[in-house]
Amino acid sequence: MTANLKATTDQFFNLDPHLILKCADINGYTPTGEIHQLNSYENRVFEIKLEDGKSVIAKFFRPQRWSKQTIEDEHEFCFDLHADGLSVGLPLRAKNNETVFNANGILYCFYEKVRGRMMQEVLLHQFEKLGSLTAQLHNTGEKKEAYNRNFFGPTQDNKWVVLDQLNEVIAPEIRPQYMELADHVFNTLDEKLDPQGFIRIHGDLHRGNLLDNGKDDITIVDFDDFINGPVVQDFWMIFPDQDFAPTKEFELFLKGYETLRHFDERQLQLVPYLRAYRVICYAGWILNRWNDPSFPKIFPEFNTYRYWAEEFDSLRKIIKD
Repeated sequence: MTANLKATTDQFFNLDPHLILKCADINGYTPTGEIHQLNSYENRVFEIKLEDGKSVIAKFFRPQRWSKQTIEDEHEFCFDLHADGLSVGLPLRAKNNETVFNANGILYCFYEKVRGRMMQEVLLHQFEKLGSLTAQLHNTGEKKEAYNRNFFGPTQDNKWVVLDQLNEVIAPEIRPQYMELADHVFNTLDEKLDPQGFIRIHGDLHRGNLLDNGKDDITIVDFDDFINGPVVQDFWMIFPDQDFAPTKEFELFLKGYETLRHFDERQLQLVPYLRAYRVICYAGWILNRWNDPSFPKIFPEFNTYRYWAEEFDSLRKIIKD
């Protein structure tokens, strides 16, 4: 790491409240000085109280995570979705129409504050609406490509490199079995995923990124992992504990989806591999964030036999063939 990058990274780990307030001020907001840090391991996210009684959300991106262009692709997708009638967490534009700014090498942006509860519990009647919203998202997503964003899949998004890195830290007692299963997952996805059919998708559409305002109006937030990928990636995290055997919930979801868009159910065969891929990539993400002082505290067992034994057990339960 060069000296300049190290200085920028150190500044990111310990963001100065004065810098946060200055960024708000130079972009036309009038903060009261009250700042609340919000939950985010990857980026640094703050709610900034304003003099007019409102709030704005400031998001500072981890250095080298994204380029300005990749973030602008994300924002373009959000504006496209909004124009097509979806409720999404929108980035805020400056007077010059820009949405991405730079503070001493750290990219940042502002978002409107979205109110609502995370949909950790989904009522039966809401599944059809969720299906319809997901179809709307995909109908907008297929209208254009995100040229600066990755394509989903081990080879496409360079995750084989991550697997090589994990090979160096997995507990030796677990390593051969773990790597054999991980290779199987990666090779299967490389074989079965067809980038020709990829569209812009959310990429991380779990229930924590769906907010319900109490009137059955649902807002989709946090497009940080937005990617060109298979539509089924936006299905399975809404059903984290299901194997997609026929259930009333999924039947309603699919009914809502197919009122607006056809779904090729053969994609459901990918779900176990997508789940396993996420488990493996999550471990790789922790490894590549280990120099962040917060990560050893958040994941204290990462370098232990117990951690890798549990990870391998999770993968075995997901991949049964």
